Amino acid sequence: MTLQDDINELYTRREKAQQMGGEKRVAKQHARGRLTARERVLKLLDPDSFLELGLLAHADIPELEELSAADGRICGTGTINNKMVGIIAQDRTVLGGSGGTIGSQKSQTQHELAVEGGYPIIELGDEPGGVRIQNVMGSRGWVGEWLGRVMRGRSLEPMTRKIPRIEAIMGECFGEPSWNAAWSDHTVMVKGGAMGAAGPKMLEKSIGQKITPQELAGWELQSRVTGQADAIADNDEHCLELIKEFLSYMPSNCNEEPPYGPTQDDPYRKLDRVAKIVPVELNRGYDMYRLIKHMVDDGKYFPVKREFAPSLVTCLARIGGRVVGIYGNNPMYNAGAPDVSACEKGTQFLCLCDSFNIPLISLMDIPGMYPGKEAERLKLPTKIIVWLQAQNLVTVPRIHIILRKYFAMGVVCMQGNRKKTDITVAWPNAKMSFVDPDIGLGLAMESRIAEAADPEAEKEKVFQEWTKGSAPWDAAGLYGIHDIIDPRDTRKFIVQALEMLRGSRDKVISQHKLQNWPVGF
Repeated sequence: MTLQDDINELYTRREKAQQMGGEKRVAKQHARGRLTARERVLKLLDPDSFLELGLLAHADIPELEELSAADGRICGTGTINNKMVGIIAQDRTVLGGSGGTIGSQKSQTQHELAVEGGYPIIELGDEPGGVRIQNVMGSRGWVGEWLGRVMRGRSLEPMTRKIPRIEAIMGECFGEPSWNAAWSDHTVMVKGGAMGAAGPKMLEKSIGQKITPQELAGWELQSRVTGQADAIADNDEHCLELIKEFLSYMPSNCNEEPPYGPTQDDPYRKLDRVAKIVPVELNRGYDMYRLIKHMVDDGKYFPVKREFAPSLVTCLARIGGRVVGIYGNNPMYNAGAPDVSACEKGTQFLCLCDSFNIPLISLMDIPGMYPGKEAERLKLPTKIIVWLQAQNLVTVPRIHIILRKYFAMGVVCMQGNRKKTDITVAWPNAKMSFVDPDIGLGLAMESRIAEAADPEAEKEKVFQEWTKGSAPWDAAGLYGIHDIIDPRDTRKFIVQALEMLRGSRDKVISQHKLQNWPVGF
């Protein structure tokens, strides 16, 4: 044997591993309308930037060695727009994408490298069957190998918000991809996909429940009901583009600022369409996304959980080139009143922004929280306090802008206990009170109105008094808010306020008090 013979053997083995599960299984993947794991990796990364680790790995069960190219996990590093990322892709053509011991060790190594290197980690999930059963049967496999070696070896470090973690659900995924999605900072699902703790086959065998993957845990459920999906993609290519777009707003790690984005959009541009977008009448709805589009650089924003809890808007954008997290009430839904789901959505968004040094802009047009029988069954008071607790741990700059309605407990959820370093301003048409004057009449002044000589006239008199008293002038006079601004100058004000609040490193790089906040509550 010569060195060249050994080199030839190396390339033969590499070529065989890169064929994944073979032509038939690759063709089957394409027939589903899906890319293979390797195609996904190469489309996501910059050309010629992929450095793969573990290509020659295989299952640790002898009879599966020839069937387990790379043990069903494609792992390595590369760049996206010249920015380093770690990548883990589940290969459905290899043993159905099931998770084996060696593949899990490869994934864990890639996580550790990303955390130590300080760059994002991206996982492309496509695993319908979950853990590989052959690896976990019996005490040796389950306790000795899986729990004793694989799970114990998984450091808790990657589970904190130190680096951005992105999960893509690119098929019907049960088991590992679902856990990854729950841990991630951003989850994208492809239409037709599903993610859940246990798949239909497991349910039928264990509890006798017959159900389709979509009925059980499909993309519509996860985007509209549970909120476990942050974005929905039309297909694999769209999914990869959404991942790239999300990363464009994120720093590589928690010790860096988000990337500055140069723009030709005048930072002091007048918002000349505000009056057409936001009606003065409090009982008229409008789409908050239209206002955000008018406000941000080049009209570009990246919504987070758009279809979940739609009364609360959460999105990433740039204003004056600086990345900001915008959350606001959307009067198109529940008149803008946050419900229980919105409490969870808002809390998770705060965790994301505070962990990765993204200043927060709240656009408040809030009539209060959304109460009712169902809300009480879902622990609305507890959810409100959890949101408030998270608000009070935020250490990135916060700018609060009161647009129209500013009523009841909801305002505290939207801004927390205001800190001295927060900036709060209002538009001149804003109305501020414990409740909407129209509702307050039915709660407090019934006797006075009923006993008046002309009840209707008295009711109108009280209503006008309370409405006048709800204008922002007294709040500004007592310095309860910092200023009242021309709505058309909102963009200019945010740019100037952000520059002022960036005056110290403690405000540019947050204290990360929400970094270890649980992903659910």
